Amino acid sequence: MSYLPQHRVFFLVPPQVHLLDVSGPIHLFYEARAYGANLELRFLRMHNQEELRSSAGLFLAQLESYQKYSLGATDILFVPGIESLLLHDDLFREESAPFYRWLQDQQGGGAKICSVCTGAYLLAQAGILNGRSCTTHWKYLEDFKERFPQVTLLQDRLFVKDGTTYSSAGVASGIDLSLYILEELYGTSFAIQIAREVVVYLRRGDDDPQLSVFLQYRNHLENRVHQAQDFLSQHLEKPISIERLGEVVNMSSRNLTRLFKKTTGITIGQYTDQLRVERAVQLLSEGYKVETVSQMCGLKSPNQLRTILKKYKRVLPSDLS
Repeated sequence: MSYLPQHRVFFLVPPQVHLLDVSGPIHLFYEARAYGANLELRFLRMHNQEELRSSAGLFLAQLESYQKYSLGATDILFVPGIESLLLHDDLFREESAPFYRWLQDQQGGGAKICSVCTGAYLLAQAGILNGRSCTTHWKYLEDFKERFPQVTLLQDRLFVKDGTTYSSAGVASGIDLSLYILEELYGTSFAIQIAREVVVYLRRGDDDPQLSVFLQYRNHLENRVHQAQDFLSQHLEKPISIERLGEVVNMSSRNLTRLFKKTTGITIGQYTDQLRVERAVQLLSEGYKVETVSQMCGLKSPNQLRTILKKYKRVLPSDLS
């Protein structure tokens, strides 16, 4: 089946590009084209070099000049992240000035302009994020806020849409953003097809946190809390009492409860619920039945599953299957 109208999707390749920032979205749109989407993929160099070295050392060549193109409302441009040293390099900024002026013109033409990871810096340096909201990789949040106070930076977001500008947090979230745009263009069922084709069964939304809950709340040095978190994540299919968890880490249930809240900022119960929600969303997206998912997540009934999904994700099982 062919999906109309045609969309041109441009992928910028700046010097010292982060490969997954650009190859992830490219592959999603390549698969979408294989499924019938009427897409034309183009690859642009940011500067005049005939050959560009990525941050990982792989060289890329035969790229087109961005100056050949004028983008319109049906066009999409992806701007990936680059090596962090270039973000503060005055010579790089001077050499990029013509590209920034071109980028401003493309925004005026109504094109969708999308950044991945630190690609948000390039959009901000061009001035097209002024007065708009965006996000970037969590490691650069403070630096970005300091350098671009005229931009509203949203923290702990996978991706942000503000008008025709889109920004995403990191390498993997560029894939999430690509699926989101494909859903905008061709509908939910088409985006789900593409997600399954590339074995991304858990499609994340714009208000999901940058880090999985299996990684969240782990930025601490309290070994006993880490042990408790490990045990909970490895035994989600079983109801676990605070007393049992205390035995695992050789602490009284009262002391563990107090230490866990002090260390992570949330209670053991809240943490366990969030682990179960994330696991349930993944299993439901893979096609498991509600009753089976409830059991695999250590819940008493499908009704309990519905309750925690509505509480933490504002969805029901039927929205995910």
